[in-house]
Amino acid sequence: KEILEKYHDLFTLQWEGVIGNMCVPSQAEWEQLLTNCSAFLFYGMERFMSHVLLNWLVAMNIPKCRLVILLDLVRSQQSYQRITNSDIHKSCLRIALERPTETAMLLSLTGVGSVIVTQWYTTLQENAERLEVLFENLLSFGKTTGQTVHILQ
Repeated sequence: KEILEKYHDLFTLQWEGVIGNMCVPSQAEWEQLLTNCSAFLFYGMERFMSHVLLNWLVAMNIPKCRLVILLDLVRSQQSYQRITNSDIHKSCLRIALERPTETAMLLSLTGVGSVIVTQWYTTLQENAERLEVLFENLLSFGKTTGQTVHILQ
């Protein structure tokens, strides 16, 4: 929240979404957020694709969304239990499609212009630091996504 407030005036007055852990967005809410945005940020637990339905995502057409930033792959005891229970009902191929590279490919196929994803499990604090670097370089300094990702590396 602190980072979003810091950069609020630099990106848009039309910021909308779900913040916090009070409710889990429905598939309709995910669809609305992705189809009505020019940039989408997911900062959350486990794999982004474990939160959305694969069949729903691959059928989408979201060319207005120029940038998706997925700061996911954070694990807690609670999230690990949830993902383990969910994965029991999925095939190995389905779980493989939730990995970072595959997720980026699927989002690209739906029309997203650029995708920035976390590649390995991390902490909320490390993702907060990445978000700060991303916003500072993209919004304050006006760097391209490529330049910003290079800085993160």
